[in-house]
Amino acid sequence: MQRIDIEARPDWRMTAEAHGFDFHSPNDTVYWEERACYAFSLTQIEDDLEAAVEAIEGFCFDVVDRVVSEPLLMRRLRIPEAFHGMIARSWKDGERNLYGRMDFAYDGSGPPRLLEYNADTPTALYEASVFQWVWLEQQLERGALPAGADQFNSLHERLVDALGGLGIDGMLYLASVADHAEDGGTVEYLADCARQAGLATERLNIEDIGLAADGRFVDLWDQPISWLFKLYPWEWLMAESFGAHIPGSGCRFIEPPWKAILSNKGLLPLLWEMFPDHPNLLPAWFADDPAAANLAASVRKPLLGREGANVEISAPGVEASKGGEYGAEGFIVQQYHPLPDFAGNRPVCGCWVVASEPAGLGVREDDGPITGDGARFVPHFIRP
Repeated sequence: MQRIDIEARPDWRMTAEAHGFDFHSPNDTVYWEERACYAFSLTQIEDDLEAAVEAIEGFCFDVVDRVVSEPLLMRRLRIPEAFHGMIARSWKDGERNLYGRMDFAYDGSGPPRLLEYNADTPTALYEASVFQWVWLEQQLERGALPAGADQFNSLHERLVDALGGLGIDGMLYLASVADHAEDGGTVEYLADCARQAGLATERLNIEDIGLAADGRFVDLWDQPISWLFKLYPWEWLMAESFGAHIPGSGCRFIEPPWKAILSNKGLLPLLWEMFPDHPNLLPAWFADDPAAANLAASVRKPLLGREGANVEISAPGVEASKGGEYGAEGFIVQQYHPLPDFAGNRPVCGCWVVASEPAGLGVREDDGPITGDGARFVPHFIRP
């Protein structure tokens, strides 16, 4: 694994906007960064990253199976009691999941270590699926990459196939928060994938979903919503005033309710408890577990935090924290594992999962030890 300086395409901004990628430079900051790229060997991709995803996804199914059978664990994850039955039913009924992203610390020389699983509402999807593939093709045409270079990226094809296999009948609604460019771009891309799968789609803002007298959710024209992709976290939905109506709404959700277990940072101590010493896992405990106090180098994470908010690192030579609004629900503590450092650029390898199969890679890097919402997306290629 190498970070390589490379000349940016002179017309990349025009190309991005022509492809609908209009959140590439939010507030004039650098998000899409193609003055560099990451190079991997095929062995690093297949034997390290893909193998880690496959193993951990299987472990995650074991965790869900256990949690839905143990109400104490549901409460440990701070999942409201009113939703325990809905989550257990969605798992036992075999409701299919669509996608997620596992974030790993990986430098190419040792086993990837799972930092967290964004299993419910991961973004950076369009740029990982489409725009970095466009980058690869154009840089190959320009001779800027070695002939025969490839990319860990079957995201688009797998998303189309997976959406077509969910059993959706009727309209698929896709919702996100209003006036959020990145979320809107992600949802519009998934809507396009759904249309390519032969589905009818309708976009709407999450704020515009209504509630009919019979308890069903409806759109702005009072049409019932039977299938909803929501780029809105399950824990937020369950806390909303209309949340109590979700179990009886008759609506099928993407992601399904059981994904609320995997999107919770409490997944990390449960994985470690059930699969201790696995090379792709880091030791982790709930913060009130006495074992957590024995870590000489640790990361404290809120159960329901996002984008590095309220994360604290305490390790020899490293003290770092990010503010935020999370943490009231409790914390977990994970062993600190430093990110690789390429001249001050610290990458996280985000491995995409579609229908529970490894499907692609998106590398994001930050300047500090905590990957936050200002992290840069850097394309990658596989050496021939």
